[in-house]
Amino acid sequence: MATSDKNSREQRRRTREYEARVAVHERGVRRRSRDNRTWTIALVVVALVVGALQVFYFTGGPGAPAPAADETTSPAATPSGEVPDPALAEGRTWTGEMTFNGDLTLGIELDGAAAPQAVANMVSLNGQNYFTDTSCHRLTTEGLFVLQCGDPTGTGTGGPGYSWGPIENAPEDGVYPAGTIAMARQGGNAESMGSQFFIVYEDTILPGDAAGGYTVMGQVTDGLDEFIAGIVEPGVDPASGGGDGAPVAPAVITSLSLQ
Repeated sequence: MATSDKNSREQRRRTREYEARVAVHERGVRRRSRDNRTWTIALVVVALVVGALQVFYFTGGPGAPAPAADETTSPAATPSGEVPDPALAEGRTWTGEMTFNGDLTLGIELDGAAAPQAVANMVSLNGQNYFTDTSCHRLTTEGLFVLQCGDPTGTGTGGPGYSWGPIENAPEDGVYPAGTIAMARQGGNAESMGSQFFIVYEDTILPGDAAGGYTVMGQVTDGLDEFIAGIVEPGVDPASGGGDGAPVAPAVITSLSLQ
């Protein structure tokens, strides 16, 4: 009898040990499964955030689209609808003045040799008074330091009724020094430029995308400090919710001369 009881106790002990090992194993499996789900959710969230940032960059800064003109709004002069011949740039440097709000003037140079299509486009549109009395619709003050202009609707959705490419004279290192004048375009689309351009008021790094960088067509030669004081320093409209939106100060191109 004693031997039988001893064997029974030993069997029960082994059974308990086995059940304990099984329970530990099952808890580990559940924990690993839970951890895997947590990591999966975290990776999905990261992917969504990265995607949102990419969308923001390519729709909210110099990477913003230069879409077709809003059919309900007419610019100062209606363009022909045809992309200007690069020969119009004459392969030379154009000088001139861009005046904002009637009394704030930037001296500018456009490089018709380095960016013939972009400069021909500017010369052609300006000859039709396209930019006269247009509002610069976007000021960025965090990470990107630019004022974006060239939309006759003042909304960021307007353009000349045509698009063009390819990208010209983009810096290989993605550095756009203060004073740079460059063309806006859609993200990943080298053939999407129209009339929208941006003026860099502080050294800015703009990483290239699948299409490349941004067409640099010229530079500010004079008046940048006054431009910063009069248009940039008042900041971005608080209604925009951050450092990217409509400028508080008026930023209307009242005249543009090129010669």
